[in-house]
Amino acid sequence: MIFAQDRKQLRSMYAEAWRKQSERLPMSPLELQIAAVIELHPEYHADVASDNLDREYTPDGGQTNPFLHMGLHLGIREQVSTNRPPGIAKIHAVLSAQLGDAHAAEHRMIDCLAEALWEAQQQNRAPDEESYLERLRRLTQ
Repeated sequence: MIFAQDRKQLRSMYAEAWRKQSERLPMSPLELQIAAVIELHPEYHADVASDNLDREYTPDGGQTNPFLHMGLHLGIREQVSTNRPPGIAKIHAVLSAQLGDAHAAEHRMIDCLAEALWEAQQQNRAPDEESYLERLRRLTQ
């Protein structure tokens, strides 16, 4: 269900994982991953716990979409755990060591992922993995 087409369903998944975490209820492996990312972002706790899951977050209003941001964290974590694209796990390890924090490394990597996804969307094609990896490699230099 993480790839649900309905934005409210996807956001509800975040809210449910956070509710279960808060109430110390059993969670699925995916819910555990979601809750772990939410926990690292206290600035988004109110958004996740809100009943207003249809809220619009617009960049021109200076707003970061917390669900997009946390989704990108989940994407980076999945890529690192599967080492796909090949080499990303090593880049993450090096960057984490340089910054002294895996979460900070993810934040740096998220910018590269978002840019690669934006370019792919603009060009109506799959993301260019080699270009993406090159951006990531530059973070470690």
